[in-house]
Amino acid sequence: MTASESALRPLDGKVALVAGATRGAGRAMAVELGRAGAVVYATGRTTRERRSEVGRPETIEETAELITAAGGTGIAVPVDHLEPEQVRALVERIDEEHGRLDVLVNDVWGGDHLLEFDKKVWEVKLADGLRMLRLSLDAHAITSHFAVPLLIRRPGGLLVEITDGTAESNRTYRGNLFFDLAKYGPIRMAFGLAQELKEYGGTAVCLTPGFLRSEEMLDYFGVTEATWRDAVSKEPHFAIAESPVFIGRAIAALAADAERSRWNGRSLSSGELAKVYGFTDVDGSRPDCDGYFRDVVFGDVSASAEEYR
Repeated sequence: MTASESALRPLDGKVALVAGATRGAGRAMAVELGRAGAVVYATGRTTRERRSEVGRPETIEETAELITAAGGTGIAVPVDHLEPEQVRALVERIDEEHGRLDVLVNDVWGGDHLLEFDKKVWEVKLADGLRMLRLSLDAHAITSHFAVPLLIRRPGGLLVEITDGTAESNRTYRGNLFFDLAKYGPIRMAFGLAQELKEYGGTAVCLTPGFLRSEEMLDYFGVTEATWRDAVSKEPHFAIAESPVFIGRAIAALAADAERSRWNGRSLSSGELAKVYGFTDVDGSRPDCDGYFRDVVFGDVSASAEEYR
């Protein structure tokens, strides 16, 4: 491989697991890791044979095909990450087939359909609230329990917890106790795992996208990725929205950074990392969602979203 080819494929020979790669940020992260040359195991519950409780049509097989088309090796594995034996079997398979794991992305969620905002803890449906905690906290903890021993077999492993919002933005109550806990939990998980991985040369961080143009969000506004700006008339703040590719490029940049340990234990955003690593969104912009909401939405700065892109 030439130097230029190596620069384009810095993750050649690396193996990644993206837990929760069916759609949205998870799919984009899996694809961009593959584009950088990695073998990527893409897991989720929705396959071409059955859908999960989320009810969306995207499948893990499609994700694997996109990874391979981008230049990586995509491997789709149906896994419910709340089932310990399924996760154990997944990690054993990765070990048998490759003997290593270099990147672990804990992106499992799928709880948006359970949300009831602005209700007290005694008013929300208890089963739905507990399910959100299971999907966010239990699924991530189970996956780390089984996958981290393989991740730390070689120094330099990267573990990324995915959530919604940075530690700073999550200081504001999220309007539903269970959702609040579900979204702050991964931030604390990354902090704790950073301490545990440090002695093995590993790095753990928590990463969030900004206002994400996921498939579900585009459908909600009745637009496509090509026409997403049409939704700004309905929701002005959607003008700062970013495509899933943006956080995908953030993960790929982190994984390729030989000095990524400088981020150990940190809560990061795609916009923050774009400023450091120099990547852009698909339209060539670098949306700073955190800055826009801090200054314009919740602050007293008079500015347009375009000034934060």
